[in-house]
Amino acid sequence: MAGETAKLNAFPVFMRVDGRRVVIIGGGEEALAKARLMAQSAAEILVVAEAPEPALVNWGAANGVTLVRAPYEAAHLDGAALAFAATGEERSDRAVVADARARAIPANAVDRPELCDFFTPALVNRAPVAVAIGTEGAGPVLAQMIRARIDRMLSPSLGRLAVLAASYRDAVERRLAKGVVRRRFWKAFFTGGPARAIEAGNARRAAEAAEALLLAQGAEPGHVALVGAGPGAEDLLTLRAQRLLMEADVIVHDALVPEAVVAMGRRDAERIAAGKRKGCHSKTQAEINELLVALGRAGKRVVRLKSGDPLVFGRAGEEMAALRDAGISYEVVPGVTAAFAAAADFELPLTLRGVASSMVFTTGHDLKGVALPDWAKLAIEGATVAVYMGRSTAAEVAGRLREAGLSRDTAVAVVENASLGKRRLFHGTLSDLPALEKRTDLAGPVLTIIGDAVAGANFTRSESLAAWHETGARIPAQEE
Repeated sequence: MAGETAKLNAFPVFMRVDGRRVVIIGGGEEALAKARLMAQSAAEILVVAEAPEPALVNWGAANGVTLVRAPYEAAHLDGAALAFAATGEERSDRAVVADARARAIPANAVDRPELCDFFTPALVNRAPVAVAIGTEGAGPVLAQMIRARIDRMLSPSLGRLAVLAASYRDAVERRLAKGVVRRRFWKAFFTGGPARAIEAGNARRAAEAAEALLLAQGAEPGHVALVGAGPGAEDLLTLRAQRLLMEADVIVHDALVPEAVVAMGRRDAERIAAGKRKGCHSKTQAEINELLVALGRAGKRVVRLKSGDPLVFGRAGEEMAALRDAGISYEVVPGVTAAFAAAADFELPLTLRGVASSMVFTTGHDLKGVALPDWAKLAIEGATVAVYMGRSTAAEVAGRLREAGLSRDTAVAVVENASLGKRRLFHGTLSDLPALEKRTDLAGPVLTIIGDAVAGANFTRSESLAAWHETGARIPAQEE
């Protein structure tokens, strides 16, 4: 019938195996794979193989596995909780399964679903939390793909948090009323202060946060996460950033953060555009600071989503100071900064043995004024220089560096919209850089990398800066 839910032929359960024996018959790769899977449990593992392969022998010795080097006999299964037939031969596997069933022991025959009493799942292990994905043997690769997605969603510290939660179960039942109050406590416990402290590796602070939650009847104070959205491509977002976006009540995002990244947040989260682009400021920095403080005081979980990395030209210092002064808790989640994305687009080594061993991150505006900044001296000495937001100051950057002694032939790489499908790559030398300022066709964020290491980049997908006339038309490169 249309719309009817399909029924499972294998019902998922969690079976107690701590201290119980699991027997694996076989000495090859299949046996090793099952031994590794079962080693994630507290079961006692017994492997029976007349001639085990070296990889199985070595791994078993290092992981406390009992190895019986002998021909298989039915008696090897006595007392087992589970049995695996992994001989690689159908006749032998059938014999193992038959012997196991005669002893009422559930059996699994590797890669023979028709012989199996149970199927081993693709496992996401956050002990004592476990997520098992099964396909009844029909699609092991599909199960692994699903496992990988779920694995990314769950914090590596989730198991430790679950253990802490178990220790508070009795206290919550004694001190908090059933219903809304308890649900509010546990939601705050698993997404708020205790969870953040466990993720940071601070068990003492996690316990203090849990006690504070109990006293507050589960009411969680506001929290702000300053999150790096990366250079633009949504798949360069960190796993921690993804988890915080899914938990956020409010997302305050910059103008340069693409909609595809903002859309990765919780569907019902409030979204506030607070970005600043050259010539178009929707909010001043002071207004953004006040907004974050107000949201924190209102008890909101806030993600302040910044392009690139929050601590690289992101004015995170001012926002952190405002939150500290207001007593609002916050954290910083790093992101892939634009210089790294631009270098990856160009396959460009930012440091290169014997050529460049240091890096400078700067903006073109740092060359304003009479005195050269200290980093200009580093550029002369061979450092790789990444200039952010430098299109409108390209001529000044080039001129000042040449005045300081940097060769006009120093290699230059320019990327518009680093990491995105619509990115554009250009290459040239320091003498070509002033033309960048006149390139009105470059509407996206531009990053320029200067230095001898740039010569090691892959220029097969980039255009020559010298091949453009200031009107925007391509012309052949001219001899100087």
